[in-house]
This record gives sequence, C-alpha cells and structure tokens, in this order.
Amino acid sequence: MGDRPYHHGDLREALIEAGLTLTRQEGPEALRMREVTRAVGVSPNAAYRHFADRRELLDAVGQRIQHLMVDRMVALRSGTGDRATQAIDGLRAVGLGYIDFALGEPGWFAVAFFPAPGSRPEDAAPREAPPYRMLVDALDEMVAAGLLGAAARDGARWACWATVHGFAGLATRGPLAALPPAEVRRQARRVVEAIIDGVCRERPT
Repeated sequence: MGDRPYHHGDLREALIEAGLTLTRQEGPEALRMREVTRAVGVSPNAAYRHFADRRELLDAVGQRIQHLMVDRMVALRSGTGDRATQAIDGLRAVGLGYIDFALGEPGWFAVAFFPAPGSRPEDAAPREAPPYRMLVDALDEMVAAGLLGAAARDGARWACWATVHGFAGLATRGPLAALPPAEVRRQARRVVEAIIDGVCRERPT
C-alpha cells in the first residue's frame, strides 16, 4: 500500500514534534518509528524520506530538547548588576537551568544526554551541544569580567559540565531521586554555588 500524502505542512517537523510527545514521559525507549508515524498519520516509509533510521530521528529530537534546555537557562538570567555580577548570574543560570530541566523533564533529559543502545559514547555530550555552548559563553563572560583566568577556562568547562551533569544524573536516575524534591533543589543550588566559588578561585593574579 502506498504512502498517504501528507497535507499538513512540514512532515519532518511533525515527526520531531511527535517524537517529543512520545519521549517526554518515558524517554528514548518510547520512540519507535511506527508509533511516531502513526501519531502523525503517515506510513513508516514516509518518515524514511526525512530520517534514515530511528537513531537519526532520535538525534533530531534530542537536539530540539537541548534547545529547550537553553531556553530554561536564558529564562533564569536576571540581566541586572555590573559586569561581574552578570557574569556570575550567567554561570549560575547555566548550572541551575541544566539541573532544573533534568528534574522537570527526566524523559527528555535522557533523550538528550544518555545514549540509546547503539550510540557512540561521544554522542552523549557533543562539543557543539547548545547547553555546552551556553556554558562556554558563560565562562567567557567570567574571563571578560576578570573573575576567571583565560588559561583556566578550558579546565573549568569540563569541571562545570561534569559536576552539573553528574548531579542531574544522580537526581533523575540515582540515589538522589529518593529525596524530597525541595531537598534535591536545595542541594542543586549548593552544588552550583560551589562551582561558582571554584571558578572564581582561578581568577587572574
């Protein structure tokens, strides 16, 4: 039987939106090409004109989720104060936004940052991931404000990324998940403030 024609706009976008809906609660395992195409109202063959396989569609959904995480980070910035205050506020927003998104959307967080079976290890945290770029930009602001030495920037980015990613993982699929939500968020703020203190210790002398 041939594909039913798709008359509702951009099929690629519709497939990504369906993928977002399916994975929001259950994570990457919930994304199956047959379920996605059924939700959109086309045959599976239609999807393969836009995505070579399930992995490619899952990657596209994950990229969209990462942009949603960036939106959360941006929303947490106050945009007030002098240059140093704004730089610290920006780094804080990146850390808290990352963790807050993971806590609020654990299914999407798993899609974006935990590889599905068959993935390569480097697929989990690509250097060009939008949240990673936000972190690098925030550290650049810290350097420009005189709060972080330029030579220490590269080491700081991995320390920051590993810390917030590790906390988010423990809080969504590890022992911290058993704590009351308010306590998890209190500890998240302590972790992020500790990161900021550590970064500021490496200011130029």
